[in-house]
Amino acid sequence: MRCPFLLILLASTALHTPTPLLQRATLKVEVAHPAKKTGQIPSPMVEHTRAHLRLKEERPPGKRIPLHIGTLFLPEKLPAHDTPIFLHFHGASWIPEIAATKLPAAVIAVQLGAGSASYANPFAEVKAFAEILQEAEAKAGRKFDRVGLTAWSAGYGAVSAILKTPENYERVHFVLLLDGLHASYVSGKPGPKESELVTEDLDVFVKFAKDAVAGKKQFVFAHSEIFPGTFASTTETADYLLKQLRLKRKPVLRWGPMGTQILCEVKHGRFHLLGFAGNSAPDHIDLLHAMPQLLRDSEWNSQDKNGM
Repeated sequence: MRCPFLLILLASTALHTPTPLLQRATLKVEVAHPAKKTGQIPSPMVEHTRAHLRLKEERPPGKRIPLHIGTLFLPEKLPAHDTPIFLHFHGASWIPEIAATKLPAAVIAVQLGAGSASYANPFAEVKAFAEILQEAEAKAGRKFDRVGLTAWSAGYGAVSAILKTPENYERVHFVLLLDGLHASYVSGKPGPKESELVTEDLDVFVKFAKDAVAGKKQFVFAHSEIFPGTFASTTETADYLLKQLRLKRKPVLRWGPMGTQILCEVKHGRFHLLGFAGNSAPDHIDLLHAMPQLLRDSEWNSQDKNGM
């Protein structure tokens, strides 16, 4: 069963296309003019039903080390051994730093601009991911034993590119997607009923999800109800994943982190999908600010090495 869905054409700030709608540093929402060629219409910029709570910006104590891509953050209280690390793509860097401090874990925060291609292109090179981890280990003077990937909005492009390399896939134990997983429509437009998606855009995530169901990996996917209209929404890509997994959504109605509302859920093995209410820009940003709680709830920093 799908989450309730408002059929309104919205410009997704997850940005499968390169049109910039969100400034990554300040999270200031900017409305782009709808492109006549695509028919894309901006998401509502305000929403008054939910609280839309925001984390207080802070810089947790620790060490920050510039890398050739991104910045490595080592929280003050970090385990000396068996140290986990995650790479976070897109959104203000202080939010993954807060998340890393609460785990605790090391984090590499990567901000590469607007559009999923901005994140996918640098990691299309087979060695790019391994090199950034090697650089981080060398500059930190320690090994990172468990590796995770987290991404908000357009940042999923980097996750897709990284996982497509077999060596990278084997090293990554955990993925958290925050309202960011898109695909093209086969016909170039949705519908008229069930939309047909370009499966090549989603194949690696299907594989990772299947491994998570089997307990080999861990995959958490949180999505809103935003519907871009010109490319597949996170609701549609989530539905596609579930179809491949032969799993169904469970309708629920409960409060989530940061004043969000959870409408549906699927949990099987180490695969966890959460559908959140909302089709506006504030709802999209909610999931970025919910990241520290969602990451902590995932128990990714567990000492269990099977699939972790």
